[in-house]
Amino acid sequence: MSQDKRLLRLNEQFKREISQILLRDVGDPRVGNPLVTGVRVTSDLWVAKVFVRLPTDPGERRDAMEGLEAAAPFVRRRLGQMLKLRRIPEIRFETDDTLDDAMRIEALLREVAPEEEDGPDADTVGTPDPDDDLA
Repeated sequence: MSQDKRLLRLNEQFKREISQILLRDVGDPRVGNPLVTGVRVTSDLWVAKVFVRLPTDPGERRDAMEGLEAAAPFVRRRLGQMLKLRRIPEIRFETDDTLDDAMRIEALLREVAPEEEDGPDADTVGTPDPDDDLA
């Protein structure tokens, strides 16, 4: 199996296992219920970046991140118990802001090019009028 396929498989397996550990085993109330959106393991298995969606409130987000950072060694130990790997990578949690960024970009695009309410419909521009007689 190629190295790339192995890493992809590890990323998905880590994502599943870490999600379960956070839901089942981590008792820190600050962590809450984060959504693990992805994992990227380095090819040497030294580091696993775990991307999570966190609450939008800045205070809750900060608390959740502190809880996740405190839980990282525990999560790593649990992974070591669950998986048969020679090396379990160091866990580093990072916020996944892609959805927030996408919504911000969409809002900016709506401001720059608002939909015209009274103007011609985009679907009908350039289409011939069936009532026009070309004869």
